[in-house]
Amino acid sequence: MTRQLKIAVLPGDGIGPEVMAEALRVLDAIERRYDCRIERTFAHIGGIAIDLEGKALPQTTIDICRASDAVLLGSVGGPQWEHLPPMEQPERGGLLPMRKLFNLYANLRPAIVFPSLTGASSLKEEILGAGLDILVVRELTGGLYMSQPKGIEGSPPNRVGVDTLRYSEMEIERIARVAFEAARKRRKNLVSVDKANVLASSVLWREILSRLGKEEYADVALSHMYVDNASMQLIRNPRQFDVILCENMFGDILSDEASALTGSLGMVPSASLAAGSFGVYEPAGGTAPDIAGQGIANPIAQILSASLMLRYSFSMNEAADAIDAAVARALDAGYRTGDIFFGRPGEKKVATAEMGTAIINCLGQ
Repeated sequence: MTRQLKIAVLPGDGIGPEVMAEALRVLDAIERRYDCRIERTFAHIGGIAIDLEGKALPQTTIDICRASDAVLLGSVGGPQWEHLPPMEQPERGGLLPMRKLFNLYANLRPAIVFPSLTGASSLKEEILGAGLDILVVRELTGGLYMSQPKGIEGSPPNRVGVDTLRYSEMEIERIARVAFEAARKRRKNLVSVDKANVLASSVLWREILSRLGKEEYADVALSHMYVDNASMQLIRNPRQFDVILCENMFGDILSDEASALTGSLGMVPSASLAAGSFGVYEPAGGTAPDIAGQGIANPIAQILSASLMLRYSFSMNEAADAIDAAVARALDAGYRTGDIFFGRPGEKKVATAEMGTAIINCLGQ
């Protein structure tokens, strides 16, 4: 019996629609191969939503997302909307409300250096070895970005900017379980990043992680690392990491640092998960307005985001594995978009659609 999947597709701004088209072509191939039907409902978010519907996250988009099992999202934003008040801009007016509205508390961002792309990384190949595979787990709905009170108080010249860093035991424990479970399925190594020598929230964070590690996840090697040391160790010796767990702001920073090791943000997907199976899946990079509309953007992050969607929202691990393997095969065959092309022997510089085609062709291998 053909399985029915229902997703919301939000292409976003800039290169978003171009790379989304390739991800959808890959899902077309998955439908044929794995006897499923993926119903897609399109909606607007970000700058395009501001232009067409008056706000970055319109009610029509919210309703479509609520009626779907998962959301495949493109990047949002661009210079043409930077004149708007901060809370009305595509990112803060679209992405942050979506995270809060759907309680997307767990952000997973894999940072993978494929063996054939070690030369594209900013690190020396002898540091990376045969490749790199790190998963950053970021708490997404608490901490400095979301806690109250928040704002600018008073009158000039005595105004005060206020941000609150607050975490409850429940918030810490639920994201900790996500990280422990992820580590249990990988190499069973979890590094929890905090600033417990300064922050009270980090003291509580470390206490709860230690208790869970001892009582429920003794099979996972747990260690704690201050965020400043973690940022250094990611550059100095990234292979020591398997799963890294961070609160919201630390995770924002360290996941971008880890992503940079891959050689291009065009390679980095992400998953933002709620309780249960609902999730929002998007590339970690931006809208690249300087190359938008030219058909040269790297679609791999969007394609791998679709893979994460199949894995986490639909438990289609075999299909997700097939996409991941197809990406690796296409890279091994030398296919490169401009961001990862260095003119080395065997490399073939291709456009967005050509990279999508190469990955689809590798799905059958």
